[in-house]
Amino acid sequence: MEEKRPLGITLIGGFYVFGALVLIITLFTNATDKFGIAFRFGLPNIPEDIMRIVVSIVFLVMAFGYLRFAKWAFWLMITYTVYFLAVSIILSQQYNEQIFYGNAIWSSIVLVYTLTKRKYFYKDKLSS
Repeated sequence: MEEKRPLGITLIGGFYVFGALVLIITLFTNATDKFGIAFRFGLPNIPEDIMRIVVSIVFLVMAFGYLRFAKWAFWLMITYTVYFLAVSIILSQQYNEQIFYGNAIWSSIVLVYTLTKRKYFYKDKLSS
């Protein structure tokens, strides 16, 4: 009997696809935030539109591999979540803004969950 894809993997991958789509949509709207996406990633000197495009591409590539249990996507997700967790913690200490706490909590959840499901990324075949 083949194992099914864990629901958490599907949800996390789906959230990253959704996030990428939202970032792409915000390129064509007049969306303004107190803290832009570049700032949230700890790179405030990069133009906002360029950062949205780059983050969208990274999210889509990462989600594509993550949903297909690619080993490289496992490591990309781990690297991304550790980086974003660290930046969110640093920014939350500096600015005491709720959004940074939420980013840190989400990154922690994704990191822990991904690490607990690492066996799925090291199997040859898995049914969807």
